Amino acid sequence: MKLARFTQDDHTTIGLVRNGRVLALSQLLPDAPATVIDVLAGGAALRQRINAALAQQPDGAGHALSDVKLEAPIADAQKYMAIGMNYQDHADEAARAGVPVPKNQLWFNKQVSCITGPYAPVYKPRVSDKMDYEAEMGVVIGKRCRYVSEADARSVVAGYFVANDLTARDWQFASPTYTLGKSFDTHGPIGPWITTHDEIADPHDLMMRLWVNGELRQAQSTGQMIHNIWQQIHHLSQVMTLEPGDLIATGTCANVGIALGKFLQPGDVVKVEIDGLGHIENRVIEEPVDDYAPDASPL
Repeated sequence: MKLARFTQDDHTTIGLVRNGRVLALSQLLPDAPATVIDVLAGGAALRQRINAALAQQPDGAGHALSDVKLEAPIADAQKYMAIGMNYQDHADEAARAGVPVPKNQLWFNKQVSCITGPYAPVYKPRVSDKMDYEAEMGVVIGKRCRYVSEADARSVVAGYFVANDLTARDWQFASPTYTLGKSFDTHGPIGPWITTHDEIADPHDLMMRLWVNGELRQAQSTGQMIHNIWQQIHHLSQVMTLEPGDLIATGTCANVGIALGKFLQPGDVVKVEIDGLGHIENRVIEEPVDDYAPDASPL
């Protein structure tokens, strides 16, 4: 199934996407969970109930996707972890630029306040001139777990999504943890929905592509990861308990903006697409001056 959050008539709820339409979960089950995380935590038994109810609905039930606003499918994740230089072609281009290639898995966290919708505008920070893109496949955890073996890792995955790990490169390299450069507000667009694991036979056999203003910049198979998804989950779970709804970005491939000398500017439109998972598309805009920082200016 494809689990989405959507807004229609100023009301935000969760639903299922089918044939270009979205059906509110509350229309399918009288005791419908309130969040996508609740659905994931409910496990296979709940998803079977939902699918059975969905099968009773006519094809035209629900709202056309064009009539609703799709939101970030998971807005209340506890963690958003991301792995760096996990495609060989990207590691090679980083090495050519003098960035040391890690010998082990290189992890950083994106603060969850960066999460935004699949088609929402993303801000060019007032304090950065080096805003960059990174097409990535995302993984969402479905079971509370710790010390997961590689062999068992697939059993804790709830599903997959499309991500753009937007990055302020100047802030990234100013701090060895990368966190600040990876966590600017709106720099975590995800979606367009969560595609549950049963729909994806092999998550390491999908094409991932990114365009800027219609120009293809990145294209690679997810099979080219250096550390595959199961190795990533095994590694992370040695350190921390993974919870339902936790997000993992699995790395990007070559031709990021810094390697091409092409940073994002207001007006640019970035589209990321992964076979079987859909696409997200975000326009870069100037960071607005808001009520919280009326006198903010670049450092």
